[in-house]
Amino acid sequence: MNKLDLKGRCAVVTGGASGIGEATIRRMADSGANVAIWDMNETAMKKIASSIKGVKTHTCKVDVSKLDQVEAAFKSTLAAFGKVDVLVNSAGVAGVNTMVWEYPADEWRRVVDINLNGTFYTCRTVAAHMKENKYGRIVNLSSVAGKEGNPTASAYSAAKAGVIALTRSLGKELATDGVLVNAVTPTTVNTPILEQVSQAHIDYMKSKIPMGRLGEPEELAALITWLCTEDCSFSTAAVFDASGGRTTY
Repeated sequence: MNKLDLKGRCAVVTGGASGIGEATIRRMADSGANVAIWDMNETAMKKIASSIKGVKTHTCKVDVSKLDQVEAAFKSTLAAFGKVDVLVNSAGVAGVNTMVWEYPADEWRRVVDINLNGTFYTCRTVAAHMKENKYGRIVNLSSVAGKEGNPTASAYSAAKAGVIALTRSLGKELATDGVLVNAVTPTTVNTPILEQVSQAHIDYMKSKIPMGRLGEPEELAALITWLCTEDCSFSTAAVFDASGGRTTY
């Protein structure tokens, strides 16, 4: 594993207790960053934090779809670290697999609240701090579904498309402030979120990947972590694919 330089940086990762979020937490800690895990699973957060050595760790139980909880978690993290240099929005849910005309309205709101509104709330809360410090890196996890729209996954696709648009807007707003904002669009990755979707949907998504396999969390973590380093210096409001060749635009 190549070493990336995040020494002295303080990073927040939402959804950091499993999947891509956990892999990112570990890669950033290995790269020297102090890491704050924001998640709903207190047991998993504590286990991950206790396994990380050599850097500071902090955990916050937070539902990112609730602005007041996001703001409280940010204050708690500032008290622990003194600053936040990096924000990675990895928290997300897949939602049910069904046609638009059958999609439950309450489920639509839940998926959009967590995947899109949650990303907005964290960006809104952290951006002013980074702007004042004249430094920051924000990476928002979108999906190839946000580019293409997956059948039977309309809420997820719509929310992830919104994440791309939000990223482009915020990236342009902060382009002269030393704060870079980018999105990553994975294809299907081998994480616990797959437990929320049907096998038929997983098979459909895998069939569209030219590499013929699912992505692994560590592969996403490598890209995300690089985007959060100073080596990433001239990319903002951009979308980076990690799709095994599925999307090339």
